[in-house]
Amino acid sequence: MKILFVHQNFPGQFKFLAPALIKRGHSVSALCFEKNQKQFSKEINVFYYQINRGTTKEAHPYITDFEAKVIRGEACYLKAIEIKKKGFSPDVIIAHHGWGESMFLHRVWPKSQIALYCEFFYKVSGADVAFDLEFESKISSDHNRIQLKNINNYIHFENANKAISPTLWQASTFPEFFRKNITVIHDGIDTKALKPNDDANLIINGSISINSGDEIITFVNRNLEPYRGYHIFMRSLPNILKERPNVKVLIVGGDDVSYGKKAPNGGNWKNIFYEEIKSKLSDSERKRIFYLGYISYEHYVLLLQISSVHIYLTYPFVLSWSLLEAMSVGCAIVASDTKPLQEVITDQENGLLFDFFDFNRLSNLAIKLLEDSSLRNKIGHNAREFAIKNYDKDLCLKKQLEWVENF
Repeated sequence: MKILFVHQNFPGQFKFLAPALIKRGHSVSALCFEKNQKQFSKEINVFYYQINRGTTKEAHPYITDFEAKVIRGEACYLKAIEIKKKGFSPDVIIAHHGWGESMFLHRVWPKSQIALYCEFFYKVSGADVAFDLEFESKISSDHNRIQLKNINNYIHFENANKAISPTLWQASTFPEFFRKNITVIHDGIDTKALKPNDDANLIINGSISINSGDEIITFVNRNLEPYRGYHIFMRSLPNILKERPNVKVLIVGGDDVSYGKKAPNGGNWKNIFYEEIKSKLSDSERKRIFYLGYISYEHYVLLLQISSVHIYLTYPFVLSWSLLEAMSVGCAIVASDTKPLQEVITDQENGLLFDFFDFNRLSNLAIKLLEDSSLRNKIGHNAREFAIKNYDKDLCLKKQLEWVENF
């Protein structure tokens, strides 16, 4: 088959699937955003679309998000017309439709089968919205804006032949009438590469050498923000640092925002919550908190391999790859007892769960794991076994390939 992937940051969730399809003899192409150009396999023909306008400043705030998706959809539509004139016509279009890019492609290629990557369906209650009241909007009509964010989803539902979702909970957020079209298969984790390594060593700040024998707490986000529990994590640190005088805290993530709202007054969440706890820390305790910013994937794997306790929190939202990767490495994980995590973590078996907002409980559990090496080893071992059994990329790829080839 001729298969076209559509993803603004390709390969994204398709990093294992696209090469696997080539190995099975399919012709694979991709359509993605010009600013996100990357080096791809020469066997993948990549088309780049351009955006030549921004959203309207005077537009109603309810529809700004949808306008951004329409702009991307139109840009992809125009690029699709261009490449169709040159003879390109896919049998199957596999699209992460979250940015609106694939909105009009059925008009260019009406005979193509369309499959959607269903990552999340917005809800005004029962998911991320109204979960954390500390940051809940005081504007009563904000739920109207959230409701309209699903216009893009509904437009895509009309023309999709089938869909895929990485977790049961994410699939469950979609309306019942479309849910029957969704097959749940995770993107997959490379459990052979992401494995324990007792000899792992990481150099931070150019001079500090840390290895798996040190007492290390790790926390990883793309960006440090409330959606991934950064504020709760920070509030747990004063007690941890006082009770464990040798522990070092390694924090990975940027200063921007990936999912939630930006910090007030032009600030960033990273500094806001550091300043909140700063007065509760001694000079020596502050010196044991290390912000690493963005790091290479190679250093990220080493970070997980030297971790004594890995802490992960999230609103009821999309589950991060980093959680499953930490499980694959065999990290001893303390995680928030929110719906996405209940699918992968069994309390006291392959992780320790706590109420998202209870930072005192979080600190106590982290201290417990640091003190109890047998419990730490048991949980880490079980986490890796669970990742291998349920999320290994070869296992997931087998199911994904059947899903693609069974049109």
